[in-house]
Amino acid sequence: MIFGEVPLDQAEGAILAHSVMEGEGRLRKGVVLGAVELAHLRAAGVRCVTVARLEPGDVAEDSAATRLAQALVPDLAAARLALTTAFTGRVNLNAVGPGVVLLDAGAVHALNLVDPSITLATLAPFTRVEAGTLVGTVKIISYGVAATALSRACDLARAAVRVCPVVRPDASLILTQVPGLPEKLAIKGREAVEGRLRALGMRLADCVTVPHTEAAIAAAVVQARGAMVLILTGSATSDLYDTAPQALRRAGGHVARFGMPVDPGNLLFYGNFGDRPVIGMPGCARSPALNGADWVLERLACGLVVSDADIAAMGVGGLLKEIPIRPQPREPRRQT
Repeated sequence: MIFGEVPLDQAEGAILAHSVMEGEGRLRKGVVLGAVELAHLRAAGVRCVTVARLEPGDVAEDSAATRLAQALVPDLAAARLALTTAFTGRVNLNAVGPGVVLLDAGAVHALNLVDPSITLATLAPFTRVEAGTLVGTVKIISYGVAATALSRACDLARAAVRVCPVVRPDASLILTQVPGLPEKLAIKGREAVEGRLRALGMRLADCVTVPHTEAAIAAAVVQARGAMVLILTGSATSDLYDTAPQALRRAGGHVARFGMPVDPGNLLFYGNFGDRPVIGMPGCARSPALNGADWVLERLACGLVVSDADIAAMGVGGLLKEIPIRPQPREPRRQT
């Protein structure tokens, strides 16, 4: 691409690189200068303009952005994404329904190394999205790019972005009651969990409150109707063999893990009861604020496997915002 300032008599057919005031109006950058535009500029007293011209082998910004977006998402239905019409070298990738973002991060890195003018910005992997959420944006920074560079970027990042949809329609919630626990906390917990499910396009299949005993929790697990089972205890789970994990085992289920490197959310356990995921939610799940349980719930709701390696990887970025309801903040307040 050729870029620079030229007199008006050499500017016809070029792309205006910088917006120019012409009379009471404004000629915006990116317009292709024709006879009408040049006449307006002359009438406004403009003598020179900065322009860009595509060279042989260059691809104009909108065409380049469209080609790259189509390479990233070759099958819109399978990727659960929609593409916007290119404008000023930009195409947005929007989710068409709830789910989590899946990326080939290596491919995205490789794409962004091809040419500084060819860019893709995305949400972080496993970010929860809803219909309409902006998942990624392709932006061609210059007014055109070399076709060879564009082809290389398309090849490197083909099918690199998609949304994994929610596949579980509902969940059961088991609340446990301990002496002295205010009823409002149970209500708050149910409301927060329902909000999380609603954001995923799921519903609360049933909700029961039972005593905080192995027998009562185990019976509730067996009777739960939802495609997932969520357990929010009145007393925090403190060990792999505490009351709630043992109750899951007693019901015939399996406990896969207790504890995660995400704060708030450390005291989470998860496993399964038959083919249904079971999550023992930490007490912070009574708040709608983001916590480690969200990251596990969202992946399991989408039918993804959550391994020990997956949980361990959550530690990077797992120090989440402090929430005021926690009785023991991570960072003691300084006395003034």
